[in-house]
Amino acid sequence: MQKKYLKLNCLMTALVTTLLGLSFVNTSIAAQISDASQLYISSLAASCANCHGTNGNGVVGASIPLINTLTSKQMLTQLQEYKNGTREGTIMPQLSKGYTDEQLAAIAAQLGQKQ
Repeated sequence: MQKKYLKLNCLMTALVTTLLGLSFVNTSIAAQISDASQLYISSLAASCANCHGTNGNGVVGASIPLINTLTSKQMLTQLQEYKNGTREGTIMPQLSKGYTDEQLAAIAAQLGQKQ
């Protein structure tokens, strides 16, 4: 009887250890996925710095709009307008068409003022 109890105890210990290990692995994987997702969104938004500067102030003396005062919603609206042709621009209509709607939303969420 004691051998059966010992075997059962060992099995339960192994099961608990395995489940705890899987929980740690799942947490670690979720953190890595979150980090990769944030890096992806940041890289999308970073492409805007080519024209608008790293702080969204545009380029002095150029006709590039300031984007650092826009809310995320305002920025997304303008990006969608460029993409669907209801807003004119020199390069933004072409650039915006290169992004999916989800990518534009991610860019706006990353760069827009949170309000």
